Amino acid sequence: MIRLENVSYCYPDGTPALTNINLTIRKGEYLGIIGRNGSGKSTLALHLNGLRRPQKGKVIVKGIDAGDFSKLQEVRKIVGIVFQNPETQFIGRTVEEDLAFGPENLCLPPTEIRKRVDRALAEIKLEKYRHHSPKSLSGGQGQCVALAGVLTMEPECLVFDEVTSMLDPDSGETVLRRIKKLHEKGKTIVYTTHNLEELHVADRILVMDRGRIVLEGEPENVLSDPSLKDLGLTPPSLIELAEQLKKHEIEISWKNTSSPSSFAEELCRLFLKT
Repeated sequence: MIRLENVSYCYPDGTPALTNINLTIRKGEYLGIIGRNGSGKSTLALHLNGLRRPQKGKVIVKGIDAGDFSKLQEVRKIVGIVFQNPETQFIGRTVEEDLAFGPENLCLPPTEIRKRVDRALAEIKLEKYRHHSPKSLSGGQGQCVALAGVLTMEPECLVFDEVTSMLDPDSGETVLRRIKKLHEKGKTIVYTTHNLEELHVADRILVMDRGRIVLEGEPENVLSDPSLKDLGLTPPSLIELAEQLKKHEIEISWKNTSSPSSFAEELCRLFLKT
């Protein structure tokens, strides 16, 4: 669906942000991108819908060159992005007006705009906030409004750049559940984060460091890789605990490291079994 070919990009001061990135994102995939601050993951995310254009190489979105300024509207119909701070995306006085902004810019008829707004509100369960100011909502609710705003454009791929980093744990979990449901309905998801705990549900994970992809694979392999600590990343606590228990011949399956409750249930089962 999206292909990056030898993509390189430097900041204005000459510091490399991306160096010779080659990557294919498959339709329907849930791709997690992790790395510490300054690793290049956000810069990579911005290249996926043309907000950044490569200084070398190409980004191809369903056969369209995302570096071609004349094709940007087509690219952004396919790839939508949700940012770390939702307030940067708010335009309308009310949630309803904010969600209608994108479709209005596409010059869609009023009936189609209404349909898309209603559908996005229902999808993200925001109907009761229709007439609220988006800036009056909590951080988690605001992030959901930003997500709903992107959904009104009906993109095939959704890119999430550190969207839970400013949220409390409960709000973050709400946003993650919404993203998981969208993936289950067929959306392609690209999710950047420095919190490895959030990527248990991904199909594939990339680890970035200093503008390069340094590790790639299935979550079970990447999240338990001992090199993560050398890259400044903290492995998920339940996976670390499972690794310690393995040394004592107590095996916790990968699927049961996804949440404290499933981990505890597996431990109880093992104890009762013995």
